[in-house]
Amino acid sequence: MLDRIERTLVACNRWLLILLLLAMACIVFANVILRYTTGDSIVWAEEVARHMMIWVTFLGAGLVLRFGGHVAIDNLHRSVGTRSAQIIRAIVVVGLGVFFLVMSVASSQYVYATRFQTTAATDIPISYIYAAMPVGFLLMFVHLLFIARGYIKAGDFAESDEMDADAAASI
Repeated sequence: MLDRIERTLVACNRWLLILLLLAMACIVFANVILRYTTGDSIVWAEEVARHMMIWVTFLGAGLVLRFGGHVAIDNLHRSVGTRSAQIIRAIVVVGLGVFFLVMSVASSQYVYATRFQTTAATDIPISYIYAAMPVGFLLMFVHLLFIARGYIKAGDFAESDEMDADAAASI
């Protein structure tokens, strides 16, 4: 049951990223074509593309964490014995988990504080854009929980036929 929830979460996360990147690319491409063919551009294109990039960044960070694509310094736990390495990795996992939860709370407060501000071109609440932060940090926490056991025991990240650390880092 938990395995199915994990696969569904990863698939939904991945497809949401694909759709956001596709929409962002189409908006930017259309804006460039219009600018060079008609001399006019879409007024909201740059702003919407920027907001989509913010969402892509925070939604994709969990997948990158899951597959080991973030920058990491692993010299210490690779140079000590197995038990010491497991303790170091456990400390890292706990530290990351605490950081993700603290940032979720702090960014939620920030979202709440910006609820009355609106964007310039589209006039949507800025809190909708900044909501990417708490959502992204919670997703990172969930992805961390799914990989924590394997990472602590053996230093392994999640594996997939389509994704490895290099592919995850390029998201």
